[in-house]
Amino acid sequence: MFLTITTTGTTDRPATDLGFLLHKHPDRAQQFSTAHGTAHVLYPEADAERCTAALLLEVDPVALVRRGQGKGRGGAPDAALGRYVNDRPYAASSLLAVALRSVFASAMKGQCAARPELVGRPIPLRIEVPVLPARGGAMLVERLFRPLGWSVLAEPLPLDETFPEWGDSRYVRLVLEGACELAFALRHLYVLLPVLDDAKHYWVAPDEVDKLLRAGEGWLERHPEQRLIVGRYLARRQSLTREAMARLELERLAEADDAAVEEIDNAVDEEADTEEKPVPLAVRRREAVLGVLRSAGAARVLDLGCGQGQLIGALLKEGQFTEIVGMDVSMRALQEARRRLRLDRMPERQAQRVRLVQGSLAYTDSRLKGFDAAVLSEVVEHVDPERLPALEYAVFGAARPRTVVVTTPNVEYNVRWESLPAGRVRHADHRFEWTRDEFRRWAGEVAARHGYAVTFGPVGPEDPEVGPPTQLACFVREGGEDGVKGSEGANGSNGVGVSGSGRRSGGCGWGESVGGVADGGHNGDIRDGQGIEVGDGNSGPGDSGSSGSSGGAGSAGGSGSGKAVAA
Repeated sequence: MFLTITTTGTTDRPATDLGFLLHKHPDRAQQFSTAHGTAHVLYPEADAERCTAALLLEVDPVALVRRGQGKGRGGAPDAALGRYVNDRPYAASSLLAVALRSVFASAMKGQCAARPELVGRPIPLRIEVPVLPARGGAMLVERLFRPLGWSVLAEPLPLDETFPEWGDSRYVRLVLEGACELAFALRHLYVLLPVLDDAKHYWVAPDEVDKLLRAGEGWLERHPEQRLIVGRYLARRQSLTREAMARLELERLAEADDAAVEEIDNAVDEEADTEEKPVPLAVRRREAVLGVLRSAGAARVLDLGCGQGQLIGALLKEGQFTEIVGMDVSMRALQEARRRLRLDRMPERQAQRVRLVQGSLAYTDSRLKGFDAAVLSEVVEHVDPERLPALEYAVFGAARPRTVVVTTPNVEYNVRWESLPAGRVRHADHRFEWTRDEFRRWAGEVAARHGYAVTFGPVGPEDPEVGPPTQLACFVREGGEDGVKGSEGANGSNGVGVSGSGRRSGGCGWGESVGGVADGGHNGDIRDGQGIEVGDGNSGPGDSGSSGSSGGAGSAGGSGSGKAVAA
């Protein structure tokens, strides 16, 4: 696909000034790599009287399928052949619009450092797009470009010149002529090419609203087809369309009052609104789990009972986690996770890091072996009590990851939920909910049976009477590296660092240590602002877990207080 931009000039104002505005020298043919192919810029003619710049985009259909697989012509997942055989390499579309923005970025912004006097000056332009898909026909092309001051020729192209009786195709040959600033001309094309095509080769995210308003500044707020342009550009996503229309209305009002947008939209004083919004418990839980996984140095992570993939999404944002497998018994949940994570639109390198599989924790599964860590976040309470031993063996006995993180509701905290009737569990599918003592007893027994050390920590605000809303246990498999130090307590809450000898214990950096900890598992009080050391020799108090008299060294968390134990 390609387009040409032609201008005319005189001896005083040569047409070759177009090269300065485009930041592309007329004497050189240049090429640029894009996400889906190669863009070429060349000048078929360049002299003082007439200068033409051509943008030729060579699209790699295979790369388009691998990177995109989204909406657009031939992009339906069930149309395997159509994803490779389609009009994208030939017809102007969002691919050409993105290439315009990439290759002529400075020109679109109206920047020309070499000849700043050229910026802001209307010049005679002729823009030709040989093949443009126009859903709405030639009439719609005129309705979109004519209000912007262009003389428009939209010539329908026949389906097949050999068989004129077949009629016209939905493609037109577009020619625009008029005097216009080059920056505005490029912005018109950037917005209206995909609008006429009525499709985009990439997922329309919320940041597309900002892109639209930046490109539409100075013309879109007054365009008679504003609603159609906004709706099509944003792929008819209603929430984004409403946001864009509201912001355009503010700009229109500001222009009418000769005021800044900030002066119109001033109902909320952000400086005066200092009320801190509470962090949702689900977010706190993900942050706590991520903190444990970071401290454990995990790279390959299992999310068992992954549900709709919220934790997987958070893991993908951090480069530490190189392989992520989400498993759930529900195929519907996995399909929703795939949709939320946008796996079909994810870059290939990113997509290679994640895999979703169906499976049940009631059975051993060889696919789960060899991972650094496994997470069961709000999972165990959905399992019938008589099936818990099967889950325990599948995870701790068969898969045996180095670290296992388990979170579950604290039933004692339920009395603090005003909307939860007395005696009711938090979710209709919960088979049970444990007290803190019941959870610790279960976790301690699991750890003892399978050779793990376990530490506990709170998630969410801790009530002095009933504890936190969610409780977390971190299991670390024993028999690991020598002298592995515990990490600092997550979020500065009762952090415990444990320094073991000949085993990996306390590496989670969370809560109190129970069982399997060096020297038989010391479990004392945790006091804020104080570190305690216990050793085989004489023990003594230390500052933040610094070494005591003959007590061995250990550091108990930089951001939280804690207890260090040395064997």
